[in-house]
Amino acid sequence: MISVAQALAQVFDLLEPLGTETISLEQAMGRVLAQDAVASHNQPPFASSAMDGYALVSSDALAGNSLTVIGESAAGSRFDGAIEAGQCVRIFTGAPVPTGANKILIQEDCIRSGNTITISQNIDTAAYIRPKGTDFSKGATIPAPRTLTPNDITLLAAMNIGRLTVTRKPVIALVATGDELVMPNTPLGPDQIVSSNNFGLKALIESHGGIARLMPLARDDEAVLRSVLNMCLKVDLIITLGGASVGDHDLMGKMIQSGEMDSSFYKVAMRPGKPLLAGRYKGVPLIGLPGNPVSAMVCGHVFIRPAINALLGLDKTALETLPYTLSHDLGANGARAHYMRAVVTGASCQVFDRQDSALLSVLAQSNALMVRPPHDPAKSSGDLVDVILL
Repeated sequence: MISVAQALAQVFDLLEPLGTETISLEQAMGRVLAQDAVASHNQPPFASSAMDGYALVSSDALAGNSLTVIGESAAGSRFDGAIEAGQCVRIFTGAPVPTGANKILIQEDCIRSGNTITISQNIDTAAYIRPKGTDFSKGATIPAPRTLTPNDITLLAAMNIGRLTVTRKPVIALVATGDELVMPNTPLGPDQIVSSNNFGLKALIESHGGIARLMPLARDDEAVLRSVLNMCLKVDLIITLGGASVGDHDLMGKMIQSGEMDSSFYKVAMRPGKPLLAGRYKGVPLIGLPGNPVSAMVCGHVFIRPAINALLGLDKTALETLPYTLSHDLGANGARAHYMRAVVTGASCQVFDRQDSALLSVLAQSNALMVRPPHDPAKSSGDLVDVILL
């Protein structure tokens, strides 16, 4: 067996960033920017008012002073003239500041009568002018690679960018194996179970930037499995579910042992998830996950999410762990890294008592995995522990 870090490094060795495509800004949410986005103009493109009020020469902003209103500047409709001493222009938030003005007197700081304003006592001394380019300048960039968020998309729109170059979404085939499996909404025979982890992994893949293809269930027959795998030769990554252990019906393990599949590793020192493998099938990267549903989903977070990031051109790194305070005592860990289902609330982490890898109901209640390294000593309430948020 190899460590999780060693296994993840070998998974990364199988993967390279995919090609790019051009999409519209409306399609950009969650996509990975592949080329720097460059602003075509300054923002704001002109000096603009930060408040409703009157644009004037700052030396005229004296208590009791009276000024003549010579026009109006609104957003989208500027005042084209110039302001001189003794004059002002009614101005609204976002409107261009007229030539000659260097202060906005907020409307609460004066009294208007006809075309004359009289400045009040104790006025606000701030200028309330946003200089040209104060947000960003022409040529400013959003650097790639970057997973685009709603905040990024707002900025891209303001930069006048309508089309973007992004990394193509990875296409990932999911191959569930086992004679016992049936699809959901199917009547169960006496020895059958519903295939669940392929649906969970599909959701995980598509929520983290990939496109998942559910392949036909592969029975415990080498010819059937080979036929299904041969249907996956044009995808970017194959994920098999089950058959990676050492039993008589574990065909993925047999394919590695026979040399039919190029193997990077076989078995990882973790729980849940020990029977895990990776390599290439006819040149296509393949990760073989355990068939146990919780094991498959935990390995999906630990290995598949970082693999998707690698295909998208993001950093080849493990998922981030964050420190949380353990809310209860916990015994010592064994020889394998343990990814324990847990709930975090505020800064506190509580691990579920039941960690059996068949219990999907416990996984559904979890919002985190507490990560315990091999041979981790006993923990006490109040100790800091490492947590992956789900």
